Amino acid sequence: MENLYRSPYEAYPFLSDGSDDLRCDFELMTDEMASQVGLLRSKVSDETLRAELLWICELVYHMNPALRTPLKVTEGEKERLSAASERLRREAGDRCKRFVLCQGCETACLAHLLRVRGKQLVRLIYRHLHQGRAADPLLLDLANLLSGYFFYLALKLNADAGVDEVDFVSRNY
Repeated sequence: MENLYRSPYEAYPFLSDGSDDLRCDFELMTDEMASQVGLLRSKVSDETLRAELLWICELVYHMNPALRTPLKVTEGEKERLSAASERLRREAGDRCKRFVLCQGCETACLAHLLRVRGKQLVRLIYRHLHQGRAADPLLLDLANLLSGYFFYLALKLNADAGVDEVDFVSRNY
């Protein structure tokens, strides 16, 4: 598209990439996820959790260019995220064995939105791979772990707020 107008005020240099190039989409999704992590962090008072969320925000930004450049997240960081997710799963107890509606306190609802964003990252990475392009397998692990982490965090935040989960009973399954 040689006649494609490029604004001199373009907010990000890759916004005009072709529609089949998913790298910019991934970068925008991780940027949004990091911003939502920051929003969630602003609403949490527990200092230990605030520190963990700040670390996760940085981790997501380190993932950001990973479809364009080599991934700079380590296996050790993946293991730290996995351990945090497992800790939250244990804290959630029986709550995590149910299919629940995305509801409850505000922070739990924000965590559910982040859970979905993690799944969207996974889906976009797979679309990128289906196009015959490369992606570090660690990137898929991280995106999946983020989704799980935020699911368990939503359950914990509801429990801490004294909010009961509401079961979802599917009419299809």
